[in-house]
Amino acid sequence: MTEITDQARKLPPAVEEIVLRWGDLGGQWGVNRSVAQIQALLFLSDSPLTAEEISETLGMARSNVSNSLKELMAWKLIHRTPVLGDRRDHYVAETDLWQMATKVAQGRKAREIDPMVAAIKDAMAHLEDNSAGVSPQVKSRLRNMHEFVTTVDSWYQQMLQVPPEVLMRLIRMGAKVVGLLNLVSGKPRGGGEAD
Repeated sequence: MTEITDQARKLPPAVEEIVLRWGDLGGQWGVNRSVAQIQALLFLSDSPLTAEEISETLGMARSNVSNSLKELMAWKLIHRTPVLGDRRDHYVAETDLWQMATKVAQGRKAREIDPMVAAIKDAMAHLEDNSAGVSPQVKSRLRNMHEFVTTVDSWYQQMLQVPPEVLMRLIRMGAKVVGLLNLVSGKPRGGGEAD
């Protein structure tokens, strides 16, 4: 069972709402709802929680909680922490939002983007060796795709080096940066083509 049950009434309503919504959001992103709910619960918890406490609070089967904790630890979104006088494993979440976002992005990139980048590089190498039967249009599209993914991959690697506070300033500048880029490129502020 992945939905919060009546057992969870010890959660404040605001926390319960976020745990539920985070679970829904996780499901939309291809993350198991239980995994997302546990991550949200740990993120919003004042103290480390045991698997039993998580299971009881969220009304989930203990085996489901155990598997979800393993997945969250693989993503490095949570970790075990010792609690004095208690031999059970306790868990805490990464609470730095930039670290969370970075870890999720790195994990998604490694699982989803990197294999595609490698496949495009292989296709380009094969195209150079043997382009018989490949139309000029397809060659052009492959080259464009290769340029796009390598540019995005390079940008991603560069962004990992930018301190979070600088990234946050850039994000907050959003519309001003777009306006400046439009001014430099000669496009009108609306982003449309100049007449």
